[in-house]
Amino acid sequence: MFENLSDKLQNALKKLRGKGKLTEKDIDLAMKEIKMSLLEADVNFKVVKAFINSVKERSLGTEVMESLTPGQQVVKIVHEELTEIMGRGESRLNFNSNGISYFMMCGLQGAGKTTATGKLARKLKKEGRRPLLVACDIYRPAAIKQLKVVGESVGVPVFEMGDKVSPVKIAREAMSHAMKQGNDVVILDTAGRLHIDEELMDELVEIKETVKPHEILLLVDAMTGQDAVKVAETFNSYLDITGVILTKVDGDARGGAALSIRKVVDKPIKFVSVGEKMDQLETFHPDRMASRILGMGDVLSIIEKAQDAFDEKQALELQKKLKTQDFNLEDFLAQLQQMKNMGPLDEILEMVPGIGGKKKLKGLKIDEKELVYTEAIIQSMTKKERMNPSIINGSRRKRIAAGSGTSVQRVNALLKQYEEMKKMMKKFQALGAGKKKGGFGGMGGFKLPF
Repeated sequence: MFENLSDKLQNALKKLRGKGKLTEKDIDLAMKEIKMSLLEADVNFKVVKAFINSVKERSLGTEVMESLTPGQQVVKIVHEELTEIMGRGESRLNFNSNGISYFMMCGLQGAGKTTATGKLARKLKKEGRRPLLVACDIYRPAAIKQLKVVGESVGVPVFEMGDKVSPVKIAREAMSHAMKQGNDVVILDTAGRLHIDEELMDELVEIKETVKPHEILLLVDAMTGQDAVKVAETFNSYLDITGVILTKVDGDARGGAALSIRKVVDKPIKFVSVGEKMDQLETFHPDRMASRILGMGDVLSIIEKAQDAFDEKQALELQKKLKTQDFNLEDFLAQLQQMKNMGPLDEILEMVPGIGGKKKLKGLKIDEKELVYTEAIIQSMTKKERMNPSIINGSRRKRIAAGSGTSVQRVNALLKQYEEMKKMMKKFQALGAGKKKGGFGGMGGFKLPF
């Protein structure tokens, strides 16, 4: 997401960074480039105009003109104004503290509504809640079946009454069902249409009046740009939505919807759906997104992904093993598998400060097939070999290569990689010990996931 915009904004700001003193002409030229970049990214014209005026006004103030690093000050202003456009802090879900929370999911057909509904249910279940999915879409063929498949994949029950009962009655019956079953969150998957029509809106308004939801979340396809903003305006005028979930953001290189919706509709983006897997629903953090756009990285999101993917108990056991020099190939395999859980490696690297952007990563070969080969090689070893790799001699290497369908060279490369990782982990352990003595800081108390 934002790939094209990110490159153009960074190029425009790079020209300012190298200058010791900035003139009004320098700022005008940069603002012109930034304005064109935003418009090409399909950002709403009024939003672009307000953004440029605000950045320019602040950039011509004493904060920049009298600074020792004026270029960096402009970057700081652009970051703050981008964050402001997208809504400042993270916007949390509203829950009913005295009973069941009702969430109504709405949007047009094809926006990925049912999948995102399942992702949200999975997220809430992981947080310790007991969600119930409700099939209120009786019109689209196989919509009920799709929700049941999604519900099963995330381990969340689905309430349905078939496609002959009105969605309003289904919603009403689901309320009493949730009370009997002890569910604390009810998520209604409502019907969509290929376009907005009066009949659809009247039905949604009736469901809203029946359920009185604590959240009305609109699912919009990020790839539709300004159309997504228009859809949000219409749904908001009928339903007074409480927030937006942007879907298909991984396929949107422009980012116009994300940068326009908050300002145009005055409703927060609460989540972004970033892939097809059921764990790929991320809380939307405007400040972190602004950092990513400007190539500043997103360390907090990397840490959250690591904490989510890495098993704390396993990590503690591994720390003990490293201290006693007992790190073996089974531990090595467990580490690689947990790293895979964090998501595609190129997406993780994009969040690293100073790397940002796929274009900068083009020279770096990220071949995730290598992890598959690694797993096959380690799993072709005996328990004894995995626990004590030093016994793996020439004949054993040939047997392992044949068993894993790879080559002796690959087996050799893996064993070398294992030794290197072992050395690296020992260094991190030393750094961690140094930190306790006051010699290593800047990690914010975050334990490395190995």
